[in-house]
Amino acid sequence: MNGPKTPSSSQAIGPTAAGAPSDVTVAVIGGGQAGLSASWFLKERGIDHVVIERHRVGHQWREHRWDSFCLVTPNWQCRLPGHPYEGDDPDGFMNKEQLLAYIESYAALVNPPLLEGVTVQRLSLGQDRRFLIDTTAGGIGAAHVVVATGPYHLPTIPPLAADLPSRWMSIHSSEYRRPSQLPPGEVLVVGSGQSGCQIAEDLHLAGRKVHLAVGGAPRVARRYRGRDVVAWLEQMGYYKTTVESHRLREGAQRSVNHYVTGRDGGHDIDLRAFATEGMQLYGRLKALENGVLHFADDLAERLDYADSVSESIKDSIDAFIEAAGIDAPTEARYTPVWTPPPGARALDSERSGISAVIWATGFRRDYSWIDLPEASEALFDSFGNVRHSRGATAISGLYFLGLPWLYTWGSGRLSGVGADAEHICSLIAAHHRTKSDWPESA
Repeated sequence: MNGPKTPSSSQAIGPTAAGAPSDVTVAVIGGGQAGLSASWFLKERGIDHVVIERHRVGHQWREHRWDSFCLVTPNWQCRLPGHPYEGDDPDGFMNKEQLLAYIESYAALVNPPLLEGVTVQRLSLGQDRRFLIDTTAGGIGAAHVVVATGPYHLPTIPPLAADLPSRWMSIHSSEYRRPSQLPPGEVLVVGSGQSGCQIAEDLHLAGRKVHLAVGGAPRVARRYRGRDVVAWLEQMGYYKTTVESHRLREGAQRSVNHYVTGRDGGHDIDLRAFATEGMQLYGRLKALENGVLHFADDLAERLDYADSVSESIKDSIDAFIEAAGIDAPTEARYTPVWTPPPGARALDSERSGISAVIWATGFRRDYSWIDLPEASEALFDSFGNVRHSRGATAISGLYFLGLPWLYTWGSGRLSGVGADAEHICSLIAAHHRTKSDWPESA
């Protein structure tokens, strides 16, 4: 692939007094891996643009991940455009600092026209059909806008958190850094997606007594029949599965990632095994009444479901190996090591030794800054998800990038965001208006 081209002088953008360009052909909102990938392809096509980043490049990885965080997919899957992983541990899992270095080195390679520390306050559409972007660095006009802000905007914390004992520390998973950050005592983790399970393990390995309210996320084995499961799924083409071919179609956007870890070289996360080591498992957190936390009687069902998904993935791998005639070692299937006792459970806040609660309960999206009232129904569904076709919306010139299942299972990941960015930038290149096309009044 050829490297990005520098826009010609005729495409150069003039900064306002506040430091932002007054007009560009394309405004990319968000300077993470999605926004940087878009900049790579826009520069390659010689299309003038600006990348607007509210914080610093790498902010989410730097500020909203715990110290022991690492990727759950192998390093070889890091394939940002023009910047594939070239380290000496392709089958390993980059830790937080290594991943930050990878993202920052990509930003240096792309060298985008970047505005860091600039917040987009409002996106609207002028009468001349160009987009108007109000920012903390001034107003910007653009013929096209690529929203690359990702899916994780505002932490979701259930209302009952407000009724917890005041002596308990209560934080969202995005605020958790390390066990020593929490006061002495036991810890309740609510939610068992990727973050919840890995944080629970982090605390458990540090010797903290952990209570885990198990959610509905599935799990996946780290390795099976001689290879990382991700390698099998890659070879089987799963990461190229399109949203149209998914049984849930657009509903796949609301699916939850499988939990597994890359910590210490990568291994399964088996909540049943944690239970045999003293971790206390519960079903879904239902209510807090008179100082007592009540949990649903669904722990066995949730553990069985997670295991069944993991085993079904192994079934698919077995079928693929047999059909392709691959010589792979056989492997015994998983046997549950612990079964929860029947009945619902409760925790008395006065009698327990809990001192902190971590809410691993996900995020909600926030597009309140998009002020396009006449097009709101065409742009968002009832769940607040963006209506689009492979990132292109019904509003001419407005695109979204970096969302899960934007087009394939790989979308939004370091392995697949580049293909989505290239597609969107190709659409812009084929249909874009330059500043010379705008009315004189613009």
